[in-house]
Amino acid sequence: MLALLALCWQVLGVEALEDAVFDPLAYVDPLIGASNGGNVFAGASLPYGMAKAVADTNSSSNQGGFTLDGAFVTGFSGMHDSGTGGSPSLGNFPLFPFTNCPEGDINRCVFPKKSRAAHGGFANNTVTAKPGTFGITLNNGIRADMTTTWHTSLFRFTFPTLGSDGQPAQPLILQDLTDLSDSRQDNGSVTVDPETGRITGSARFLPSFGGGNFVLHFCTDFKGADVLDSGIFVNSRGSTEVKNLTISRSINGYPLPGGAFVRFSSGAEPILVRTANSFISAEQACKHAETEIPDYDFGRVSEAAIEKWREKMSIIKVSPAGVEGSLLTNFYSGIYRTMVNPQNYTGENPLWESSEPYFDSFYCIWDLFRSQIPFLIITDPAAVAEMVRSLIDTYRHTGWLPDCRMSLNKGYTQGGSNADNVLADAFIKGIKDGIDWEDGYAAVVKDAEVEPYDWCCEGRGGLDSWKALGYIPVQDFDYKGFGTMTRSISRTLEYAYNDFCISQIAHGLGRTADRDKYLASSSNWKNLFRPDQTSLWWNGTNTGFTGFFQPRYLNGTWAYQNPLNCSNLDTFSVCSLQNTGRETFESSIWEYNFSFVPHDQSTLLILLGGPSLFTSRLDYLHNTNITYIGNEPSFLTVFQYHYSARPALSALRSHSYIPSYFSPTPSGLPGNDDSGAMGSFVALSMMGLFPNPGQNVYLVTPPFFEQVNITSPVTGKVARVRNVNFDGGYKSVYIQSATLNGERYTKNWVDHSFFTEGKELVLVLGDGESDWGTGVGDLPPSLGEYVGFAGGNGTAVNDTSTITGWKRGLEEVVGRAWRGGYVGDVKV
Repeated sequence: MLALLALCWQVLGVEALEDAVFDPLAYVDPLIGASNGGNVFAGASLPYGMAKAVADTNSSSNQGGFTLDGAFVTGFSGMHDSGTGGSPSLGNFPLFPFTNCPEGDINRCVFPKKSRAAHGGFANNTVTAKPGTFGITLNNGIRADMTTTWHTSLFRFTFPTLGSDGQPAQPLILQDLTDLSDSRQDNGSVTVDPETGRITGSARFLPSFGGGNFVLHFCTDFKGADVLDSGIFVNSRGSTEVKNLTISRSINGYPLPGGAFVRFSSGAEPILVRTANSFISAEQACKHAETEIPDYDFGRVSEAAIEKWREKMSIIKVSPAGVEGSLLTNFYSGIYRTMVNPQNYTGENPLWESSEPYFDSFYCIWDLFRSQIPFLIITDPAAVAEMVRSLIDTYRHTGWLPDCRMSLNKGYTQGGSNADNVLADAFIKGIKDGIDWEDGYAAVVKDAEVEPYDWCCEGRGGLDSWKALGYIPVQDFDYKGFGTMTRSISRTLEYAYNDFCISQIAHGLGRTADRDKYLASSSNWKNLFRPDQTSLWWNGTNTGFTGFFQPRYLNGTWAYQNPLNCSNLDTFSVCSLQNTGRETFESSIWEYNFSFVPHDQSTLLILLGGPSLFTSRLDYLHNTNITYIGNEPSFLTVFQYHYSARPALSALRSHSYIPSYFSPTPSGLPGNDDSGAMGSFVALSMMGLFPNPGQNVYLVTPPFFEQVNITSPVTGKVARVRNVNFDGGYKSVYIQSATLNGERYTKNWVDHSFFTEGKELVLVLGDGESDWGTGVGDLPPSLGEYVGFAGGNGTAVNDTSTITGWKRGLEEVVGRAWRGGYVGDVKV
C-alpha cells in the first residue's frame, strides 16, 4: 500500500493526490450551533430540501427543532427551518415511539407532548449527525436514525427487546397533530388505515415570523413488523376502535393534543417509518413517499443524501496542511449551513399556478443578502438563479418582492426592500439562467416608487416623505400605507442602498435616466448625517468622536437618539419591530455609520474626518464591543479597513473574530445562524474574499489555509488563492505583495471574473503591515471620490483626477459589454 501511495505521489503530484483523498464532509459538524441560541437545524436534509428530519426538544431555543442544552425530546418530525429567530418554525406532525404500553393498556402510553417529554431524555454523547443523516438514543433504549429525500423522511426506530414493565416489546408509534410552536388552528384531521397502519392527515398552522396561516398535509407508512392495532388519541386517552379524528384548536387556549397511533406485534427488528409532507394534499404527500422511497432502504437513501452534499461542497477545496482540524470543521460546517435554507418548494405551492421555481424560508433577506446569497453566487449560481426566479415570480403573483417569507406566507420586513440587493448582486455577477430581468427590474422599481397599504411585510413605507425630503422622518405623516412607525434612520439608509442597487440593474439594462435617478437618491443617507453630533457613554463620558446619523422630523429639525442605543452594550432599549422601537433596527447608529453606506465609503470617509479618523473610529467600534459579530450588520465592518487603505487591519480583525467567537462546538455561534448567514460569514472570511453585496467587489485578505481552490460551476475553471510564507499559527497575516495570474497586483480587491475565469491570486505574507493595497488606486470602487490619502509610498495624494470614483468606476465596473454571463475585468 505504501508503495502504491508513493507511486501515486510521483505520478499525480501532491496536489492531485490531496484532491483524490480529501473529503469535505469529513469536516462538517451539523451540531455546531445546537445550543447557546444558534437555533440551527441539526438533522437530516438535502441541500435546500423540503424534508428536514430531526428530533424536536422542549428547549426555549428550539427554533430549528433539536438542541443540546439539557432539554428533552418531544417527538421526531420532518419539516424545519434553520437558525431563525422569532417563534419556533414548523416541526409539524411529530412521531413519538414507545417500546410498549405498560400491561398492554393503550391509555398507559403517554400521548400529550408536554407529558411524554419525560420519556424523551437522552445523553448528548448518543447523538450522531452528518450531512444527510441524524441519530439519537433515548434513555429508555430506543434508538432513532433518520435520513431524507426531497419531500420524504425515513425514520428507523430500534427498540429494546423488553419494555419498562419487563414484557416483550410491542412498540407503539404515535403521530401528533401539532408543531414546534403549538400553533395549530381549528379542524386538524387524521385517519389511520386499520390494515396497513398508514396515517394521513392535515392541519392549519401559523408561520413563525409573519402573518397569515398555512395548511400542511402528511402521509406516513410503516415497515418492519406486523400491525397489532391502531387508533386515534385525544388529550391523554386513546382508542383502537376509532380510526378518524377531526379536532378543534383548543378548549383552554392551548392546542388540544390529538393524533393517531399504530402498535406493532414485535420490536425484534427495527421499524421503518416513511413520512412525507405536502402543502397540496395528503394524496400528493403519499405520492412523494411512494416515488422517492419505494423500498424503505435506509442505507440507499442515506448514501444518496450524503453524495448530494458531497457534490455541492466539493466546489471548494482547501489545503489542510498545517491547519488545525477545528478550523477545517469551522470552515466546512459554515459552508454546509449556507445550503440548508432557503428551501426549494417547487411543485408544492398551492397559492398560484406557475412553471417557475418556488423557494420558501427566506429568513430574512435583511440577513441573507450580506453574505449568504453572495456566497452561493460563487458556489451554486444555478440555485441562486432559481431563487431569483422564485422571488420575481412571487412579485408577479403577490405584487411585491418579499423581504422575508416562510411557510407560504409574507414575513415581516425589517428595514428596506432588500430583495433589491439580492437581484442586483445576481445581475451584476452574470446570473441569468432563465431569469426575466425585465420583470425583475419592474419588481425593484415598484419597491422604490409604489407604497403598499401594509408595508409591514412588503415594499417600503413613507415614500411621499422619501421623495419630498430625501429621508424618512421620525413620526412621519403617512396616510397611504401602514407599518411600525420606527427605524427612521435605518430605513433611510437601507432605502438609499436599495436605490443604489436598482441603479446598477438600470445601468446594465441601458436605462440611463433611471440609473442617474437612483444614483442620486442613493445619496439620501447624507440627509441624516449630523456632523456636530457627539456620542456619550451612559455615564456622560465622551467617546471622543463627532459626526453621527440622527433622526429628523418632517419640518427638517433634528430629533435625537443616543448613538450607542441598540449597541451590543445597550441592555435597556427596544430595537426590533415593536411600536416602542428605536430609530435603528437591531443595531446602533455607531454601526449603521459604517455598515449601511456600503456604496459610498469614500464620501463617508470624508464626513468621518478622513482615513485616519475613520480607522480609529472603526477600531473603537470593535475594541469597545459596541458592535457584536453575532448580528449581521457587523459583518462588513470587519473588512471596511480596506476603504481607509489599511487592508492589513481587516485581516487582523478577521483573525480576532475567528475562532474567538466562532468555534466548532454546539455552543460555538455568537448568535442565531439566520439561515446560514453566520455560516457564510465564516466561510467567506476564511477564504479571504469577502463581498460587498450589490457590487462587483470582493475584499482580499489572506485565507486561513495555504491554498483555496474554487471550481466555478459556470465555467468549470478553478480559481485559486495561494499564500506564500503561510504559517498555521497565523503570525504572518499581512500581505506584503501579490500577483494575479503571474502579474504584479496591488489592488486590495478582485471582481467576480476572478471565479468565472479561474484566476490565480498569490499572496506573499509577512508578520508586519506593508503598503500593499494602500494606494488610492488600489482601493475598492466607491460612488464618491477618495481624498486625503497618503500614497503607497507615503506621499500625499490629493489630486482627485487620479482617484477612482464611481463616476468613472461605474463605467468600468458594470459598464463594459455584457459578455459570457459575467462582467469582465475591472480597470482602474
